[in-house]
Amino acid sequence: MNRTAAIDIAGVSVFFPLYHGNSRSLKKMVFAAASGRLGQDRQQRVVVEALRDVSFTLRSGDRLGLIGGNGAGKTTLLRTLAGIYEPVIGHVRVQGSLNALLDPNLGMNLELTGRENIRLRGLYNGLSSSELPRLEDDVQTFAGLGDFLDLPVRIYSSGMVIRLGFALATAIKPQILLMDEWFLAGDADFMEKARTRLEDMVRGAEILVLSSHQESVIATWCSRVLWLEGGRIRDDGPADEVMQRYLGRPVQTWPEPVSAPQPTPEPADPG
Repeated sequence: MNRTAAIDIAGVSVFFPLYHGNSRSLKKMVFAAASGRLGQDRQQRVVVEALRDVSFTLRSGDRLGLIGGNGAGKTTLLRTLAGIYEPVIGHVRVQGSLNALLDPNLGMNLELTGRENIRLRGLYNGLSSSELPRLEDDVQTFAGLGDFLDLPVRIYSSGMVIRLGFALATAIKPQILLMDEWFLAGDADFMEKARTRLEDMVRGAEILVLSSHQESVIATWCSRVLWLEGGRIRDDGPADEVMQRYLGRPVQTWPEPVSAPQPTPEPADPG
């Protein structure tokens, strides 16, 4: 039986060392210097302070939106919650099954066929051999790749990779769902088809953490918003209030967010 989902973040800081070995590292250094985010770690290396002293708690039913400008730390925070990055300071505690929709290619082996990737994903998520055919049928039907499913993923077009990655990532329903809006990139026809599937996944998750620049996406899916700036939390509170302060104007329409599943009430005691 699954435990109730929960996330606890306490005093988390994430630093990235700069080695100056390539142009990307130099660009990071220039950006970090301009934004006051250069520092030193215990080995006296120059580092970018990507997250600084971030703390918050999420419980079942929470829908958290992450907002802020480019480089604010939104994607770094998502990747830290997913266990991809390890905090230098502080701790992250996650209770419950988790799925991270951060990149459609995440976790795929491009040398394997689409079908082999499906089976590997199923095994990684703890599915039994009897459950794998159902997963395979679901992904195959949704992705619509036909005979390409038995060919190596490296020969797929970018659109085909997105279809397979999206179908794979949304086929297994987690208690905690982490999502970056880049995951919503794709051709218009496919994303229209994908929206219903994604909304069902959002509704089924106990906790949602979503990074987005789109006001409409935050309005539809989030009840609480964390505003990040320079790797720190600048504001945290009800979605409509924080968005109004962030945008500097009233939010014209604010629908009810897509809610988490409600717990089933216990039957009344007949005695």
